[in-house]
Amino acid sequence: MAVDPAKNKITETTATSATRFDGSPAEVFITFLKLGLTSFGGPIAHLGYFRLELVEKRGWVSASQFGQLLAICQFLPGPASSQLGFSLGLLRAGWPGAVAAFVAFTAPSALLLIAFAAFLPYLSGSVGDASVHGLKIVALAVVAQGVLGMLRQLCPDAQRITIATLAAVVVLTLGSAMVQLLVVAGGAFAGALLCHSVEPGSDDDLQPNYGARAGWLLLAIFSLLLFGLPLAAGGQPGLVAVADSFYRSGALVFGGGHVVLPLLEESVVAGGWIPQDRFLAGYGAAQAVPGPMFSFAAYLGLILPGGQGGIAGASVALLSIFLPGFLLVAGVLPLWRLVSGGVVPARAIAGVNAAVVGLLGAALYDPIFVTAVRGPVDLAIGIVALMLLLAWRLSPLIVVAWCVAASVVAGAPI
Repeated sequence: MAVDPAKNKITETTATSATRFDGSPAEVFITFLKLGLTSFGGPIAHLGYFRLELVEKRGWVSASQFGQLLAICQFLPGPASSQLGFSLGLLRAGWPGAVAAFVAFTAPSALLLIAFAAFLPYLSGSVGDASVHGLKIVALAVVAQGVLGMLRQLCPDAQRITIATLAAVVVLTLGSAMVQLLVVAGGAFAGALLCHSVEPGSDDDLQPNYGARAGWLLLAIFSLLLFGLPLAAGGQPGLVAVADSFYRSGALVFGGGHVVLPLLEESVVAGGWIPQDRFLAGYGAAQAVPGPMFSFAAYLGLILPGGQGGIAGASVALLSIFLPGFLLVAGVLPLWRLVSGGVVPARAIAGVNAAVVGLLGAALYDPIFVTAVRGPVDLAIGIVALMLLLAWRLSPLIVVAWCVAASVVAGAPI
């Protein structure tokens, strides 16, 4: 991709250059560290941050490639936004880039949650509450920008606009992670039937730097760990048991983010490892930090009893909950070309992309709008933030500063 200096926008002149590993792990790390420090609002909001930074500003992938990656991550269990970031790092700079993306995007939230207990007194009170509320307004502006951009690029015709609209209506009406998964599958079916203007193209292929054999090996490792860790743990307390519990939580959840919380509660609270009140306190803290919700595992691992906890427990829990999703997406990527090169798969992918736009649009209203906007002042702050992003193309850091400062000054409730 190239940048047009006159318009400061990404143009589509060389769509495949972003997948030729022309980046470095250091570049990936710095870029995702910025995202890890500023991506407030949960997994849906992260999609907007990623699209703004990596498609619009940096041109690492084309809008079509971004949509394909998003479709893959939506279909697979695991934390979709973190899987998307991992995949973008992989395509940009190979395996070192994938690791750099994960570490940089996850470390800020994990470290903040580990330090949560010590700093909790400083986050309380009206100023702290208003600051957290300001971060919710940041997510509102970023997701609104993402919805507008993705609607323009991924829904260019009546058929895909219809799919996106129906997807939003179904999700807003019925909700639940299972409904979201069915909506994505329905988008694939509708796209295959309706998106006649879509033709397969090789220019936007996703091409990791390894082949199908490695992909099958990664999927085999995923299965081996899923069924082998319980046997290795043997029902005995220890770090292997921690790895087994958190690996299963990451491997069996569709929708990511908040959807993993019941699985974690079943493992660590019902299992007698952590009291309910400490679990809920950590969950509340996870709402106030940037980055992936799955970083909550670091907090839980730290406070596990006995030799299972501490820094070792936090590290094992954090790596174990992310690992299955990364193995799955890395295993599927080299196999994607085998199923996406035909006309029907290309149209199905277009339908999935449209359905994802609908999901993002639904999330813009609930939970983001309904939790961020408590009155006219909040709405005004959000409108100004959206203007700063759309009209002035300012850094999300400046938008964060504006929303937090305005929320504190206005005394916005949480």
